[in-house]
Amino acid sequence: MLSEKYSHISDNELLERFYADGKNEWLGIILERYTFLLLGVCMKYLKNEEESKDAVQQIFLKAITELGKYKVDYLKSWLYMVAKNHCLMKLRDKHIIVPADEQKGLTSQESDKESLIEKEVALTYLEKALEELNTEQKTCVTLFYLQKRSYQEITEETGFTLLQVKSHIQNGKRNLKILVEKKMKQA
Repeated sequence: MLSEKYSHISDNELLERFYADGKNEWLGIILERYTFLLLGVCMKYLKNEEESKDAVQQIFLKAITELGKYKVDYLKSWLYMVAKNHCLMKLRDKHIIVPADEQKGLTSQESDKESLIEKEVALTYLEKALEELNTEQKTCVTLFYLQKRSYQEITEETGFTLLQVKSHIQNGKRNLKILVEKKMKQA
């Protein structure tokens, strides 16, 4: 496997190499590392192994195309969102024909679908709101909630003190809530 040869190189370093020389080999190594994660995400939504494998391939293609166009700072989170959005689009595109005698169970399916759509809308607002936070809050919130980093890891990575990290996360979380509620009222 290619990734074993480069296992000592971080995802961010491989991504920087890709941005520097444009060689898809670097992306291939990164994507190989995330194959099982993406397959798991797709299985969670699509609940079909073959469809999930196809989806992962489509996500790889999208990643190669999109990463060539613009810079991504948090690759794992970005890949997760691409996979989730891809799967949700596939679910929306499906047209399920239900026999008349099975329609009594349809209401729960419809409410599940409505719930998924509501969650997707809320997540879209959340993504937009995250972009509106100041740099410090955005960084700390992203590292803590999306990348599951500890307070200590965030202090080491950002140079903020522990109190600053906690403050940025708390204020960022509060500001996200306010921004999302504001966006939902405007909709």
